[in-house]
Amino acid sequence: MALNDRYPVTQKYLMTRNQALNFPIDFFKGNFKKNDVYGIVIDIPMPGNILTSMVCFINGAANLYFNNGNEYTGASQRYRNLVQAAHNLVASSNYLLPKCEKTTQFDLPRGRAHNVFLLTRGGVYKAVFAPGVIPEDEPEKRTIYILYQKVLAELRNCQLKDEAERRKGDQ
Repeated sequence: MALNDRYPVTQKYLMTRNQALNFPIDFFKGNFKKNDVYGIVIDIPMPGNILTSMVCFINGAANLYFNNGNEYTGASQRYRNLVQAAHNLVASSNYLLPKCEKTTQFDLPRGRAHNVFLLTRGGVYKAVFAPGVIPEDEPEKRTIYILYQKVLAELRNCQLKDEAERRKGDQ
């Protein structure tokens, strides 16, 4: 895939991603200040022309949405480790906010870049990550990158546990 190419996406994916980017803060209990991060949407390109959007909220909810219309949702209701990892990611994202730009444009990533959108009462903020090339002098980005890799790993563990349970039920 050339660096300028776009990922093919379904209408379902675009609608779900847009809903996540515009998720209302009123859903969450708490006294959020203007720049408190309550949600994060991360677009993560993967091999095979797959684009994944990971959506996490301050309450520990974490879901994956794929450009082909597939999704993995609801695991936070079953797996405490996922809730903890997602909550830590969102709570720690406040440190990244000063390194982000406020945006109303939610373009899909190009090439291998990861788009990171932080949701606040005061609007949506964006940072672009180049995985594997996060400079030492950007500890905020490094921390968030590590934390969202942990959430991805937990989501994968949840998928494997769900698959094992499904197979056990099929016997």
